[in-house]
Parts: sequence; structure tokens; C-alpha cells
Amino acid sequence: MVDISKISTEERNEKTKNIDLLSTKEVLIAFNEEDKCVPYAVEKAIPQIADTVDAITKSFKRGGRLIYIGAGTSGRLGVLDASECPPTFGVPEDMVIGIIAGGDKALRYPIEKVEDSRTEAVKDLKSYNLSEEDFVIGITASGRTPYAVAAVEYANSIGCDTACITTSSNSLIAKEAKHKIEAITGAEPVTGSTRMKSGTAQKLILNMISTASMVKLGKVYENLMVDVQMSNDKLISRAVKIVTEITKTDEKTAYAYLKKFNSVKYAIFGIMSQIDDKNQIEKILSKHNGNIRESLKVIQ
Repeated sequence: MVDISKISTEERNEKTKNIDLLSTKEVLIAFNEEDKCVPYAVEKAIPQIADTVDAITKSFKRGGRLIYIGAGTSGRLGVLDASECPPTFGVPEDMVIGIIAGGDKALRYPIEKVEDSRTEAVKDLKSYNLSEEDFVIGITASGRTPYAVAAVEYANSIGCDTACITTSSNSLIAKEAKHKIEAITGAEPVTGSTRMKSGTAQKLILNMISTASMVKLGKVYENLMVDVQMSNDKLISRAVKIVTEITKTDEKTAYAYLKKFNSVKYAIFGIMSQIDDKNQIEKILSKHNGNIRESLKVIQ
């Protein structure tokens, strides 16, 4: 038996003890009031998140991957964040990876028992040929899920940099991870249902980690996604808008450059530098890790 009395997310929430007696609107208000606590819990963890982002950025720059791993809601949120990085930031599909206990089937159907398997965590990481250049983040609300803890322990053993995201204090995984992120969200509105406040906190933190890392890698210019993939009509329109806003050119010119280079970043750099040769643009940008600002300094 697991001693859940020591897990803060398993505590009873006195404010919602009688929600089954409330009207629908009152239930929703109670949930919303509890949700308001989440951003403040995340705010307190910002120094830890910043430390983790800086470490991840270093890993990326030496060719490493970011790997999220967890079970249940935690695993699903990691997979979600990873899957959104390629279309948003134009990174390779294997640069940010999400692993959930039980595999892809567990994204749709609950496979609860596998969260207790330490061997499956190691097996799953090995299937991705984990190397010391990679960065592994174990995600677990309780901070004690064997699958997530074992993943961090194994990653540590082969020399990976590691972190954890947990919403419980004094957790086992925080003792194992080299970088810890602890957003203590307290008792859930429905006791133990960590898909609620804990899940919201994890989603916010994952958004911050991946987006801030991409900003540091030059995937964002000002606050615009300059490596967004033009994979549908909406994103093509967004690309045109991004190019026009940064370069102050007209839509026709922006579209022409996007068609020529098939890249938002190349189109922007081409217009701003007045360089029309794709190979030359690629050479300059590559030399400065794709950072437009740094690349423009060379030709100014």
C-alpha cells in the first residue's frame, strides 16, 4: 500500500467538501476559485523553471533532445507539448519527445497499472537510444510515480541532465532530479484528481519550458514565431502577417519571398538583408544558430 497521507495532492480540500450539495453554477465557481491558485503556485517556481530552461537550451545547442516522460495525465501533457513543437517552431520531430507509460494507446485509454513499472520506464528510454547529450524531465503530480522516478534515475545513471515537474512537496523525484520544478498546488477540488489543479500547473510549466527554450534558440523574433511551418491556409496567412510586420513590406512582396524560400525566417532575413541567394542566407543563419538578430549584425 502507498502511504498517500504524505502526498499533498491527496489531501482533502475543506473548501469543496460539500460540492455534491451545490448547484451546477456553485460547483463551477468552486472549481474556478481553486484554479485561481494555480498561476501563483507556478509563479513561485519560476526560478526553478528558469534554471531548467537554461540547462535545456545548453543541451539543445550540443545536439541533445528534450524528453518528457510520465504516466497518466502527466504523460499525456508531456506528449501534447512535444507534439506541438514541430509545427510551432519548425524543429525536427525528434527534438522534443513525449513518452507516456503504456505507449500511444495510453493517450486515449487508461492503462493505470503501468505507472508502477520501473522497468518499463528504462525500456522506453532505451528504445529512443537515450544518450548523455539528452535532457530528461520526469513529470508526476505526486512526485513518487515509480515509472517517472525510475526514468530520471536511469537518465542520471548514463550522464543525462534531468529535471522533474511535480505539484507535491518533499517528493521522491525532486530528490533524484538534477533540476527540480515544484509548483505546490495543494489539495484538489475533487480529492486526488490531479487532472485538475495539478494538471493545469503542469500544462502551464510545460508551455513555459518549451516556448522559453525556443525563444533562447532564436525561434522567436520579437514575439513572433519565425520558424512556424506553413502547413495550412491559416498558417500561410500567419506567415505573411509575420513577414509584413517585421519587415514593414507589403503582403505581395512577403508572399513572393515566402514562396521563393519556403521559410518565414529566410523570407524575413532575405528582405532585411537584401540578400537574394538562399544558400548564402542559410550559411549566415546557420553560423548564428538561426538567430535573426545576431545574423543581421554581421551584414550591417
